Amino acid sequence: MLTETRLSGEFEPPSAADFQFAPIFGDSILFSKPVFLVALSVIMVASFFIISARKAAVVPSRLQFAGEGVYSFVRNSIGQDVIGPEFMRFVPFLFTLFTFVLCNNIFGIIPFLQFPSMSRIGFPIALAIFTYVVYHYVGIKHHGLKKYVKDICFMPGVPKWIYIILTPVEFATYFIVRPATLSLRLFANMFAGHLLLLVFTMGGEHLLASTILMKILSIFSFGFAIGLTFFEFGIECLQAYIFTLLTALYIAGALADEH
Repeated sequence: MLTETRLSGEFEPPSAADFQFAPIFGDSILFSKPVFLVALSVIMVASFFIISARKAAVVPSRLQFAGEGVYSFVRNSIGQDVIGPEFMRFVPFLFTLFTFVLCNNIFGIIPFLQFPSMSRIGFPIALAIFTYVVYHYVGIKHHGLKKYVKDICFMPGVPKWIYIILTPVEFATYFIVRPATLSLRLFANMFAGHLLLLVFTMGGEHLLASTILMKILSIFSFGFAIGLTFFEFGIECLQAYIFTLLTALYIAGALADEH
């Protein structure tokens, strides 16, 4: 999103208000730009992988190679390496999670879209809830509810008096801290990165409307914006990877005999 620069008076820097969108039509938030971008990401991801796999061949086309490359990365580097022997049943979830987050993050640097959906806190929270439900369900199914909760709250090999401190900490970590940090990490990185891009882009626009010296300085502002765009692309890919990797780690921990 590129908010119109306030060309008159002093420069008004971007703020959280620049992440709020009025509904495109109607009065419901469901018809706002971030929601449409999320829906668009589902269509784009599904279409890409359906098309890339439609005419699969032994010698893959470029599109098939790209699709298989992404799948193999999630399957082997995240699923197999992190979860272990039981990884295959979780690959569809991890693959969907990775591609969905990646696509919505990259929207932040695509012209005319220019808004990372994950910079709206509701979407990372929703994804964290899915992860939360999956890894607790897996742990309970694998160990049984009683043993699963007991292993979380009462770590074996620890003096009993330590449980007074350790049990509340472990309980909070598994049931509160994990989903909170998982969602906040993704949200904060996308929010901060997009805010920086707005600062340099809008700052450059504002300088263009000032004196000749300021017009010259605007070149540096736009230059920083371009450089940050490439940097932001790396962060967007990294955050999609981290979110998926942590999900796999939580699932692996839920499956472990001692977790």
